[in-house]
Amino acid sequence: MVAAQDLAHYMRPGSLQLGALPPLALYVHLPWCLKKCPYCDFNSHEMAPGDMPEQRYLDALVADLEAALALVWGRTVHSIFIGGGTPSLFSPQAIDRLLADIRARLRLAPDCEITLEANPGTFEKDRFRAFRSAGVTRLSIGVQSFNDRHLRSLGRVHDSAQALAAVEEAARSFDTFNLDLMYALPGQTMDELEQDMATALALQSPHISIYHLTIEPNTYFAKFPPKVPDQDTAYDMLDRITDMTQAAGLERYEVSAYARDGHRCWHNLNYWKFGDYLGIGAGAHSKLSFAHRIVRQVRYRDPRLYMEKALVMDCVASSDEVPRADLPFEFMLNALRLKAGFSLSHFTERTGLPMSSIEAGLALAVSRGLVTRDLSAVVPTTQGFDFLTDLQSMFLPASGS
Repeated sequence: MVAAQDLAHYMRPGSLQLGALPPLALYVHLPWCLKKCPYCDFNSHEMAPGDMPEQRYLDALVADLEAALALVWGRTVHSIFIGGGTPSLFSPQAIDRLLADIRARLRLAPDCEITLEANPGTFEKDRFRAFRSAGVTRLSIGVQSFNDRHLRSLGRVHDSAQALAAVEEAARSFDTFNLDLMYALPGQTMDELEQDMATALALQSPHISIYHLTIEPNTYFAKFPPKVPDQDTAYDMLDRITDMTQAAGLERYEVSAYARDGHRCWHNLNYWKFGDYLGIGAGAHSKLSFAHRIVRQVRYRDPRLYMEKALVMDCVASSDEVPRADLPFEFMLNALRLKAGFSLSHFTERTGLPMSSIEAGLALAVSRGLVTRDLSAVVPTTQGFDFLTDLQSMFLPASGS
C-alpha cells in the first residue's frame, strides 16, 4: 500500500527530534452546497441534494481513510470535524454510516468531540436531532447574520426566521453548539452589528465564532467588491463584540472565538496548539508528525476526480515535509491566536526545535509590546491581538534560509 511505503520514508532519520507525538484529530470534507456564497474561497461546489453521489462519496472517504491508516496507526483520535461545503445536506443516515465506518477503523477517545457544520438553509424539523442520534456531539451553525438584508448581500440561502428556528432546534438537540457570525458586512452599521450580537446572545449559544468579512482572491466579491465598513469602524465593531460577549458570560479565548466555561471547541484548539490532523475528502489538508519530521498532505480538490482517485487509494495530490526553517512561523501562525498564548516547552514539544530558533522574534515582539513572556510562557498583549498579522510575521524564515 502507498501509505505503508510513505511510512517507511517518513520514519527515517531527520533534522527534528520530537519526543512525543501531539494529539490527533480527524477532519472530513463534504464539498457540496446549495449555492456558492460570493465571499467563499473554500473548496465547495453547488449541487442539489438529490444529485449528490452520497453513497459513492462515502465509499471514497472510507477508501481514503484506509489508505492513510498506516500513517496514524495506534494513535487515538480526540475529535472529528465534518466540514464543507454544507455537510448538513448529507442525510442523517449517511452521517450515521460515515461515523460507524470511522469508528470501525480508528480508536476514538471516550469523550471524542464530533462536530458537524450545518446551515439554516438545509434545516428541517427533527433533522438536527437525527444528527445527534447518529453520534454528532456538537453542531456548528453558519448563521452569519440575523439581518435579512445582510443575508441577501452575502448570498445566503436562508433568512432570519430560518436562522432563528435552526438555532432553537439545535439548543433542543445538543448540549453544546456554535454560532458562526460575520461582521464588517456590506453596508453594516454599528447599530445593526449590535442587533445581530444581541440576537445571538439572547439565543444562549454557549459558543460564538465571529469573523471579519474579508475579500478573498478568486471569489465573486474579489471581482465585484462590495462597499464595506472602513478599518477604523471594523476595529470599533470588534471592540463592541468583545464587550457584549464578555457581559453575557462568554470569554474570548481565541481571536475569533468566544465561549462559556466547558464549551470551547476542542477540534479548533488542537489546530491552534499545533496538534496533528488527518484530513480526508476532496481538497482536505493533513498535518502529521513523526519522530524526525512534520508532513503536510493535500487531497485532490475536484470531487469527482477525488472519488476516482480515492477508490483506487491514490487521492493524495501532494505530500511535503515542512522545512525546518518554516516551523517557527507555522507554529506562531496558530499559537498566537490564543489569548492564553503558549508555554515555551510546548513549542519545543510540537516542533522538535530548540528555543534559540524563536529567540530573535520573541525579543522583537516583546520590545514592540506585542507579547509578554516569562521563564515559562508567551502571551500576546491586547496590542498583539489587534496587530496579529504583524506579530506573526516576526517569525517568518529569513530570506534564503
